[in-house]
Amino acid sequence: MTLKNLEENQRARVISILGGSSLRQKLALRGISEGVNLKVISTRGPVTVSIDGNILTIGRGMAKKVKVRKT
Repeated sequence: MTLKNLEENQRARVISILGGSSLRQKLALRGISEGVNLKVISTRGPVTVSIDGNILTIGRGMAKKVKVRKT
């Protein structure tokens, strides 16, 4: 399952990122890396998530490459 597939208010843990080092670096700068717990705030347009109280938005293309497991 990917971050793009989650619905609003669902919680998940990032288990892997499908992509090269450039994508991993971009996501890491936003706080998204393997092992991080997050909550989906919105899936309308870009995907908005909360990580440790910080709100961030990523494009749907990036969200498709973030594999997660619901918690």
